[in-house]
Amino acid sequence: MSRPGARPRRAGGIVLVYHHEPPYAATVMEHVHSFRNHSRFPVWEVNVDHGFPDVLDGLSPTILLFHYSLFGARTYQIPPRFLKWMRTVDAGYRIAFFQDEHESCPQRFAFIDDYRIDCVYTLLDPPQFDAVYGRHTHGPRLVHTLTGYVSDDMVRLAAERSQPDDRRTIDIGYRARSLPYYLGRGSQEKRDIGIEFLARAQDLRLRLDIAVDEDSRLYGDAWTRFLASSRAFIGVEAGVSIFDLTGEVHAGYDRLLAENPAMTFEEMSARLLARFEGNVPYRTISPRHFEAAAFRVLQILFEGEYSGVLQPMVHYVPLRKDFSNFDEVIAVFRDPEARRAITDRAYADLIESGRYSYAAFIRSFDEDLAAVGLTPPQRDQSVERQIASLLGRGTLLRRLRADWRPLYRRVVPHRLRVALRARIDAVRARLRRG
Repeated sequence: MSRPGARPRRAGGIVLVYHHEPPYAATVMEHVHSFRNHSRFPVWEVNVDHGFPDVLDGLSPTILLFHYSLFGARTYQIPPRFLKWMRTVDAGYRIAFFQDEHESCPQRFAFIDDYRIDCVYTLLDPPQFDAVYGRHTHGPRLVHTLTGYVSDDMVRLAAERSQPDDRRTIDIGYRARSLPYYLGRGSQEKRDIGIEFLARAQDLRLRLDIAVDEDSRLYGDAWTRFLASSRAFIGVEAGVSIFDLTGEVHAGYDRLLAENPAMTFEEMSARLLARFEGNVPYRTISPRHFEAAAFRVLQILFEGEYSGVLQPMVHYVPLRKDFSNFDEVIAVFRDPEARRAITDRAYADLIESGRYSYAAFIRSFDEDLAAVGLTPPQRDQSVERQIASLLGRGTLLRRLRADWRPLYRRVVPHRLRVALRARIDAVRARLRRG
């Protein structure tokens, strides 16, 4: 812990605060690490799941960045000790990256005002900026961003693991999970496309691997193997069709579900949801679309905007939401030359061009900082290493204690636990003294 009255150590860079505990999609940590890997500013990462590093009390960063992983759909993953520090730390510029902005809106708006956020990176398109943040917060600077970009690791894995078309064992694949009704009709598309496509394609002699239940979710190597083995994926735009600005929709959903747990979506739509549908457009491209392009998987997608990145019959095969062109879509899929033309174009435009790489994203991020008068400091490697070392001290101990505490209490006798605790406290005291 910093000494009382000690001057804060000026950290002429970015302190990036995030939350990570497994299992997490690799795309989350790709986004976190992109700042450290590509920014011209020095970047120090702090995972709140590992506990509070005491040295933070003595840091005064030029930029404090709150990552979207801190802000869960229903619960913010920020411990009280961090909240206290975040409220009082002397930071020159405060940035928040948000996703899942459609819910917990009052809490999000309060966070922006209470923690004096200067800039918000949002998935909203600029025409919706005022309806959401302009009307409900002090008015931070707003910058449009995507849910994720193309990482070097993604490109490398695709090059290593992609198989020739004739060796892929799955014709059409898909993974999704059912989402709660209060997110609107758009959220139900993720489940509906899988169920309807499976029903229509079951007699077409295609090798299908389509699932929409939580137990079928894939992570890590299992997910990349799935990509590498598939000729095509089905899919939809990310996002939802109801933006719950006041919390009214979620409260109504809870009330109706308590009345009738078996209520169908159509019933709930008639009683509550219909009047909110499309109130704030919130659909976007997702990292899955970039992954499919990298692995040269043909994308069969519900028609949509896809943030202006994907163009129908150029980068994907458009499927109408009523499935009225299903036969034409299958005909395109069965044509190897048509598949190759679309996947080659998607790879060239989305991956090979570098236009949507993390390096390009962070170049734009650094330019945004320059636009408000923030420029990278003259790099001092010794100071950067010192701060990184101070932030890292004790992290392993905090991490192990969090991960193994339940097992530790069951297996280790109480008397031995007391002795071990005394030893750990002695080690921590030495680390604090430096």
